[in-house]
Amino acid sequence: MAGVAYLDPGNVATNMSAGAQFGYLLVWVVVLGNAMAWLIQYLSAKLGVVTGRSLSETLGTRIRSPWARRAYWLQAELVAMATDVAEIIGGAVALWLLFDVPLVAGGVITGVVSMGLLWIQSHGGAKPFEFVVIGLMAVITIGFTVGVFVGPPDPASIVEGLVPRFEGSGSVLLAASILGATVMPHAIYAHSALARDRFADHVEAPGRIPRLLRATKWDVTIALIIAGTVNLAILLLGAANLPGVPGTDSLEGAHAALADHLGPLVATVFAVGLLASGLASTSVGAYAGSEIMQGLLRVRIPLIARRIATMVPAIVVLAVGFDPTQALILSQVVLSFGIPFALIPLVALTAQARTLGSHRNRWWTTAIGVASSAFLIALNALLLWLTFVP
Repeated sequence: MAGVAYLDPGNVATNMSAGAQFGYLLVWVVVLGNAMAWLIQYLSAKLGVVTGRSLSETLGTRIRSPWARRAYWLQAELVAMATDVAEIIGGAVALWLLFDVPLVAGGVITGVVSMGLLWIQSHGGAKPFEFVVIGLMAVITIGFTVGVFVGPPDPASIVEGLVPRFEGSGSVLLAASILGATVMPHAIYAHSALARDRFADHVEAPGRIPRLLRATKWDVTIALIIAGTVNLAILLLGAANLPGVPGTDSLEGAHAALADHLGPLVATVFAVGLLASGLASTSVGAYAGSEIMQGLLRVRIPLIARRIATMVPAIVVLAVGFDPTQALILSQVVLSFGIPFALIPLVALTAQARTLGSHRNRWWTTAIGVASSAFLIALNALLLWLTFVP
């Protein structure tokens, strides 16, 4: 369920745009982002398993000042809302491409269907919800990888793309978007809560925690291998088949270009994958937002009511005619700026003996976490400089 957050429409828009505009240049960003995501998601799950608390719950008890706690909640909530905007817009675009449904109506339909998925989670429990999400994840994987087999990329160019470099502020913007869409703050909050709930009845058994942590490593590894492969496939699909093609800076343009270059079947499968991506990821995003509010403010709003409230910004964006793909990319930049606020506390807490006891991070794990945080902060600072300084 946390892994599907790495396959949302924001990932599709940023990776496809990166491939179409810059070819194989940003392959290294996707690979690096997925490697950082593995570590971050494991640390998040470890915190939930060992402490029996989510990251937001832990911070809610550690941040003493009510105003500081509210301020932290506000930035986390804005990040969760940016996620919702991306996911509902992605579903709306997919319905438009598949069935000519107007964007606003498509956004409403995506939101309503996600309410049904959340109802399954609320009334049926975690297991049925997990099976639904796994099914959608399978559709996403097929939808976004078929085109790579039909129009395969150049292996030598892929290897060259592993060399870290940029080409102007546009590539920095897309790199920040890719990282924001890959290392997603709301997935950090959600995974700690999911691990807490999933293993709540097992952690008391003697010697059980080490076994659960080993199983969690495998769980995270499998999920991130799938998500990373699909994200890389999307970028390679754009790099191999859409470079220099007019209009490929938008999802609808990329869909049309895929139909022209690889055939209507590949384009249709791509749109189906985009729809499944929006439906699955928006449900997980709503769950994360609810957990953030509960943990930091100790206020719980029913998931369905929250879903209705967080639909509004996305519907407004669609109604005013803002370019959907540009909105998706900008939403991922917002996520990128929210990463340090989730990542730095996560690394700090999991490194503390008073928090995790004997299960605290090893020194090199903490060092990699610190390096990842520093890299993301530096990239965001560079993005601001290139964007606003003449």
